[in-house]
Amino acid sequence: MAPIAIQSASEYPSTDLKTRFTKSIPSATSTGLTNAGIKHTNDPEPQLSKLDASKLVFERNTSPKALPEPNSPEVWAQNVCTDHMITCSWTSSTGWSTPNLKPYGPLSLMPTASVLHYATECFEGLKLYRGYDGKLRLFRPDRNCQRMLTSATRVALPAFDPKELQKLIEVLVATDGEKWLPKSRPGSFLYLRPTMIANDDHLGVRKPDEALLYVIACLFPSFDTGRGTAALDANPALREKERPGLKLLASKEDTVRAWPGGFGFAKVGANYGPSLMAQGEARAMGFDQVLWLLGKDCDVTEAGASNFFVVWRTREGRLQLVTAPLGDKIILDGVTRKSVLELARERLGGEVEVVERKYTMCELEAAVQEGRLLEAFAAGTAFFIASVSKIHFRGEDLEIPTGKGDSGNYAAVIKTWLHDIMYGQEQHEWGVIVEERQLNA
Repeated sequence: MAPIAIQSASEYPSTDLKTRFTKSIPSATSTGLTNAGIKHTNDPEPQLSKLDASKLVFERNTSPKALPEPNSPEVWAQNVCTDHMITCSWTSSTGWSTPNLKPYGPLSLMPTASVLHYATECFEGLKLYRGYDGKLRLFRPDRNCQRMLTSATRVALPAFDPKELQKLIEVLVATDGEKWLPKSRPGSFLYLRPTMIANDDHLGVRKPDEALLYVIACLFPSFDTGRGTAALDANPALREKERPGLKLLASKEDTVRAWPGGFGFAKVGANYGPSLMAQGEARAMGFDQVLWLLGKDCDVTEAGASNFFVVWRTREGRLQLVTAPLGDKIILDGVTRKSVLELARERLGGEVEVVERKYTMCELEAAVQEGRLLEAFAAGTAFFIASVSKIHFRGEDLEIPTGKGDSGNYAAVIKTWLHDIMYGQEQHEWGVIVEERQLNA
């Protein structure tokens, strides 16, 4: 089948593949070669192919899967993906190949693949929403694609034009959206996972010469429940007696998720694997996630894999929404985080001061003890906006107000604003409508 024509995006200005990912050709002077030699000063440099969504080739899945029921065990397993995926390979000598939309299935990797030994991998997480108006929407996909470029270059993976990645994502969800998010299920979503891995088949600690970009769409449950994720453990009835909201276990000084000058700002696999042991220990103790602290001052950074916010009054009486800053590149530049901050500044500016600064667990503890902490919540793609009701720190439980119901008042308002944009109840530039299409045989 001929590729579907997609309008080409302008070249991404801050990325120069030729400079960053190819070796320059030595000059005749530097090598001692003359006009009779093998190389010449006017030999052209190799041209690397850019990532180009307009060249996408389609292959229809002739053995489609059945659509599971909402909230079924298959959904909670988080391993059921849609019928198709996007793949595109890259090499240092030729650049990006022709992208393909093909049946979802396994990847082929050699045991010596770079990703398996050196964590040369990055990924993104975003959602496709079925709006209450019947339309499919992505939420700020340009932010995810831009961040993936940042993550890729942090671990020596190839650069690309983020606009072209967004086009590939849109083609995948336009193809599988009608079946996997039927109009009969408004208010539902799919979780999207663009990923890039280095798949060279040689060992050696060096910059990868081969990479694979792929995009999949997976069925995911909603984690922003009032009872938190630990409510899904073997004894959920025990938790029904507890207050709603996430329960967080503050990390100890000898356990660090990220550090200044590291890669905490990049969405790379190496940020997540080392944190799983601490997360497992927290779950075993009845907590939902780890509240990651840093240094002897116990700077507050993130809650699990989500950004963390508090709403408190200062001792001078100012009402503030506070979250950790991006400057030290310790925390992830979350899309939900950014959206919370922008909406709060725009719509709560006269009521709440929005602050990005370092703050410590001792400050938070004092605000609880003095009755100045109004609420706290985690924000991210997977957890969305999830209120926090308890933080365990140095042997003590800090009880966090949650207002009426299972959410703090400000968290509930911000969550409603975002929900309305995502599901089309508010027309907003952040909600990118995707036109559905039929994939012909």
